[in-house]
Amino acid sequence: MSQEISPEIAQRIKLLEDKFKHSGQNMLSYLDGLLYDRYTTYWDYIRLDTLLSLQVPSTDFPDEMIFIGYHQITELYFKLIIHEQTQIIESEQLTGKFFEEKILRINRYFTVLINSFEVMIKGMEREQFLQFRMSLLPASGFQSAQYRMLEFYSSDLINLVHPSVRSRFRESENNNTIEDLFENIYWKKGGIDMNTGEKTLTLKQFEKRYTPRFLRIANEVENTNLNQRYLSLPEEEKTPELKTALRLLDQNANINWLLMHMGAAHRYLRKEGKAVKATGGTNWKEFLPPSFQKISYFPTLWTQEEHENWGKQWVDHVLNTK
Repeated sequence: MSQEISPEIAQRIKLLEDKFKHSGQNMLSYLDGLLYDRYTTYWDYIRLDTLLSLQVPSTDFPDEMIFIGYHQITELYFKLIIHEQTQIIESEQLTGKFFEEKILRINRYFTVLINSFEVMIKGMEREQFLQFRMSLLPASGFQSAQYRMLEFYSSDLINLVHPSVRSRFRESENNNTIEDLFENIYWKKGGIDMNTGEKTLTLKQFEKRYTPRFLRIANEVENTNLNQRYLSLPEEEKTPELKTALRLLDQNANINWLLMHMGAAHRYLRKEGKAVKATGGTNWKEFLPPSFQKISYFPTLWTQEEHENWGKQWVDHVLNTK
């Protein structure tokens, strides 16, 4: 004797039938697919075997596994941040509340990254790091393309120009091209060899691989990056809560995240008061300190005094510590 179909199941079958009818599909074919399909497992859904196969050290030093794993985790969080950013950028009816919710999510991701960075600062033996890092040349975390994309999605390119020339570009703002601004972006200074003054191989590789993509993104979001989307909101949508969230994002990305890297650099790359070259020869003492760069995604949300003291107190303390 067949079991009677419950009203709840009957209702859902009707809804499914309507769905497939409107899409020109045969519902019975899809039901057959459900009969033949395997149950989803956790390990299959997140591609666990593939994920765990991606940590492939270049040396026999045990702590290299920590270095690889943490950087891969970081890139996954960058992917989540970009996922939230693009929803703001592409929103056709952007509201302050929607904007705020996405920025709160981004700040949670950054908080996880910042709070977990002790894994890098204290979680590896210094001598192991200084040895296995030599097998990584010329690769460097400097070459994180996702982080650069994250910056382009966050703000106008002129806000990312190196501070030594930023005022000059602001004076001629209407005549600047994306290409000119990109050529003078702040992080390129970090890819200059400290001894020769020439571009490092690390920077040359990075430019060759990603410059076309970076320029395409910069052009695409010139008027729709997070800063522009905030500025174009009606005044009533620029709530105190949204402003607070955006200021915290600026602090997280352009002060706190960099300071964590400064802590790691000073632990691993300082010896007897002298700086050791970063992986790939990047000039980390010029590249990382937020007080040197004074990068702000949302400059209108800060006072002149706040800009002048951007991350300065902590960096001065660390740089003067032997």
